[in-house]
Amino acid sequence: MKKHIPNLLTCLNLFSGCIAVLMALRGDITAVTICVLASGIFDFFDGMVARLLHVKSSIGKELDSLADMVSFGFLPGTLMFMLLQKTFADGSFVPYVGYIVTVFSALRLAKFNLDERQTSDFIGLNTPMNTFYVLSLPYISGKYPELVLNPVFLIGSVLLTSYLLVSEIRLFSMKFSSMDWKTNKFRFIFLFLTLILFLIGRFMALPLILVLYFILSALHFHKKNDLV
Repeated sequence: MKKHIPNLLTCLNLFSGCIAVLMALRGDITAVTICVLASGIFDFFDGMVARLLHVKSSIGKELDSLADMVSFGFLPGTLMFMLLQKTFADGSFVPYVGYIVTVFSALRLAKFNLDERQTSDFIGLNTPMNTFYVLSLPYISGKYPELVLNPVFLIGSVLLTSYLLVSEIRLFSMKFSSMDWKTNKFRFIFLFLTLILFLIGRFMALPLILVLYFILSALHFHKKNDLV
């Protein structure tokens, strides 16, 4: 029975992602946020539970990618589509550009499944982090509409995040092999500063958290290379 527990968590990730897409189309950003957080939690724990129970499987790996494709691929594309719709007049084809994020998320997930270099860390922006960035934009637009609901900013975000998803930039994962400070110093710093930023800015702080992630990852791998 225990071999089905990780796959159940993965299916819950998928289920939450489906509801999130529907809520995005209805314009209910609060419901979208709840569902994305749920998907993120299920996505984090399915792999952890599989390792703890020693029930990792090929079908679990494939199912995980399929669930992520909805929760962290189709959803951010839909959010971008909805934001671009607010910017361009009815009948414009430009909002569909938002789904370029979905295409590159699929490429990212396929690359991750085949890339043996990404067993413990990431090469390229992972899809959940990208989704949380996109999720922050409706919140920021509520306070700074002239900044976010801007064609240059939105299309620029689509192109930049799409590039980052398939880039060769190394980023640490949050998989702790130990709780040793020396090994995980930048992970601990990231968690602490993320908490502080989130308490101050809530979801509007997510772009800053993403920038922090890139900076600390660069420092982490620079130090790691120096020790080799």
